[in-house]
Amino acid sequence: MSPLLQNSIASKKQELDRNRPLPSAVVQNLEEEFLLEWTYNSNAIEGNTLSLRETELVLNRGLTIGGKSLREHFEVINHAEAITYLESFIEKKTALSDDFIRGLHRRILHNIVELEAGMYRRHNVRIVGANHLPPGATKVARLMGGLVDWYTQNAGAIWVPDLAAEFHHRFVHIHPFMDGNGRTARLLMNFILMQDGYPPAVILRVDRKKYYRVLQEADRGNLVPFVDFIGRSIERSLIIYLNAIKPPDEHESGGGYISLQEATRYCEYSQEYLSLLARKGKLDAVKFGRNWMTSREAIETYVGKTKSERKG
Repeated sequence: MSPLLQNSIASKKQELDRNRPLPSAVVQNLEEEFLLEWTYNSNAIEGNTLSLRETELVLNRGLTIGGKSLREHFEVINHAEAITYLESFIEKKTALSDDFIRGLHRRILHNIVELEAGMYRRHNVRIVGANHLPPGATKVARLMGGLVDWYTQNAGAIWVPDLAAEFHHRFVHIHPFMDGNGRTARLLMNFILMQDGYPPAVILRVDRKKYYRVLQEADRGNLVPFVDFIGRSIERSLIIYLNAIKPPDEHESGGGYISLQEATRYCEYSQEYLSLLARKGKLDAVKFGRNWMTSREAIETYVGKTKSERKG
């Protein structure tokens, strides 16, 4: 992970820890917010067409949405139940295991493809639109055992955000199930994060193309863009948690975030150029919905660095 992003995440995580325990009302609101956002975005990435509002109606009111398939409804219900299952393991401080992974997947495909739920694939597969060819079915059980061993050996040795991101990629590289691999990978990534006190990282539907692009780069051996992509999702969630505790301008970890339009007041660059810098990871910025947000501190850091490079 890039040093700038790593420092930002570390400082925000330290500030969040200093404010623990969080007020119970704040925790409840955040859990409800993330349950909805996480469920909606993870399903939408995989093609579920329920809107955020429709997902909320299915989750919280048990309503059936006209014109939407039964599978799409079960995907919402199942994902929420998988999160509850995940949280129970965290509460009991249960270690990640092969049985846990299968149990998580079983909940994802419950009432959808029961014969495949919790079962490693028994057939070879190709991933549409990807150059990577997953390993043969006969190798899956052994590779998954190796993945769990890798995680056990590196937990505590690798910084948790890096560990969670790399585990995510290693899991989808194996592609152990016939269906539900993406949802399960994102749940497992967050299991690793949440065990260490991080909020869940939500990969947004609007970033779907970039998500798949950096995954493909990781398949080719360049893991950095993918780890940074996950890091920005982690950073975004930390900001949401900190903003729920106190106003952004009171944060000890670098001040409040501002829009790119407002950021133009503190530099000579246009909003479009700042957006380009944010997308390339050259400017410390976080995406909320479709909009990039940065901070005055980040602008000043980038300007100072650019001036030093020009002098050099």
